[in-house]
Amino acid sequence: MNCKKYKRGYFMPKQVTNDWASKEYIDKVPTWCSVDLRDGNQALVTPMSLEDKLKFFLMLVDIGFKEIEVGFPAASDTEYEFVRAIIERGLIPKDVTIQVLTQARAHIIEKTYSALKGVENAIVHVYNSTSFAQREQVFKKSKVDIIKLAVDGATIVKDMANNCDSNIRFEYSPESFTGTEPEFALEIINAVLDVWKPTKDKKAVINLPVTVEMSLPHVYACQVEYIVKNIDYRDGVEISLHPHNDRGTAVADSELGLLAGADRIEGTLFGNGERTGNVDIITLAMNMYSHGVDPKLNFKNMSKICSMYEEVTGLAVSPRQPYAGELVFAAFSGSHQDAIAKGMAYREENVQKFWTVPYLPIDPMDVGREYSADVIRINSQSGKGGVTYVLGHSFGYEIPVSMREEIGYMVKSASDKTHKELSNDEVFEIFESNYINREDLLKLQDFNFVKSRKGYDVNMTINHDGNVSVLHGKGNGILDSVSNALKLGIEAEYHLTDYKEHSKTSGSNSHAISYVSIENKGSTYWGVGEHEDISTSSIKALIAAINRSIIEE
Repeated sequence: MNCKKYKRGYFMPKQVTNDWASKEYIDKVPTWCSVDLRDGNQALVTPMSLEDKLKFFLMLVDIGFKEIEVGFPAASDTEYEFVRAIIERGLIPKDVTIQVLTQARAHIIEKTYSALKGVENAIVHVYNSTSFAQREQVFKKSKVDIIKLAVDGATIVKDMANNCDSNIRFEYSPESFTGTEPEFALEIINAVLDVWKPTKDKKAVINLPVTVEMSLPHVYACQVEYIVKNIDYRDGVEISLHPHNDRGTAVADSELGLLAGADRIEGTLFGNGERTGNVDIITLAMNMYSHGVDPKLNFKNMSKICSMYEEVTGLAVSPRQPYAGELVFAAFSGSHQDAIAKGMAYREENVQKFWTVPYLPIDPMDVGREYSADVIRINSQSGKGGVTYVLGHSFGYEIPVSMREEIGYMVKSASDKTHKELSNDEVFEIFESNYINREDLLKLQDFNFVKSRKGYDVNMTINHDGNVSVLHGKGNGILDSVSNALKLGIEAEYHLTDYKEHSKTSGSNSHAISYVSIENKGSTYWGVGEHEDISTSSIKALIAAINRSIIEE
């Protein structure tokens, strides 16, 4: 590996202010243009069929895209037929503009306009490569030749629009913009604009593609700033960005480019595109959303979008894909789970204007995710906070604080032995089998009590290891009386140390849940009772704890 064969920098403009660098967030929502059906499609091993493209197009419309690049009609019959299909089937809403791509060549532009016949609104996107490397190595043309090619293409695009009944806007891309000298990029852009003469009422789009990422994101932003501040017809131009992701910084390129004055973004869902991909519009839009800015795109059912995307593209959404991946909100770590659980509890108990839950940059429910199923995930790295959260939010059990560590270790050990994540149902099964209404050796068959001035008198029928007997006890309360009866009747030696109760659900069908801990020979044993009657649930909890002490002693 010899790093000396690579340049250290790429075309930093000299006339820049960097005043955009002090901005804290993007407060202006860009025009979003999806290029999934062109850039995304051409990057697939097996390009989408016509019907798949139709499904994808309708999904993009549902998400809220108002500009959608639908293809390169002159490139193939499928591309051409798709454009015709969405026009002839009336699938383009009146507020949506389709965009088509064409090279700056007459016969290609002519076929492009043929595909657009009958469309209401469209953008014709013409491009040619302008980079130093391509001029020198591929085209072997001078700057003058490259400018002429762009101007000729812009002229043909404009002339053909004059003979078209549709509302046609124009877009120009100096392809390989990031590999082009900024001063030359500005010269060729202004030459194209002189042909189109755009106005505030009918703007042209000037697209500044990061065809290949070459520089740090702030260098690209400075290039954008240079064009924004020096371009002609500024009131009649939308500055568009089209970043690719070769260095893994397409999102940063886009965000800094928007801060530097750009108006529009071209990208794809989940960043699909050539080589390492295009900029991921979902990440960009949700980043804005996380800063309190409505991006005007609807991702509230992210799972459905992921499923459709995987179906029609054959690609998989990474489980760590920002905002969309299966695991991006998941917490396996015990300390993370504990912080999230406490943060969620704090929100329930306190009125908060802003979302501040630890480890969750946005509320998962905003993209259709569930806390209990998607956020707290249980494996061998989990702790008492996560297990407590699952048992509480999924099953309605308010585990006492002093009981949580024991349950946490029990569940953690089960996951460690099986070497797998445990589902919420599996967590509950461990809890239920170890604690709830346990009757291994000692079983409650019946009981009744009488309240007196001195407390309670209890008569109870039990089955102790197959032997049925009636026990009697007195105490300050029902549980105390039952405990005293058991201590005498089965010669048990223990001390009641903790008790808690709550209703599992509201209404007439609610269950009473009781938690009892006892101490026996220096060890603590918990039991849980569940029953329609609170007295019965407390007795069952005590008996469960005694059974555990007998079995585990």
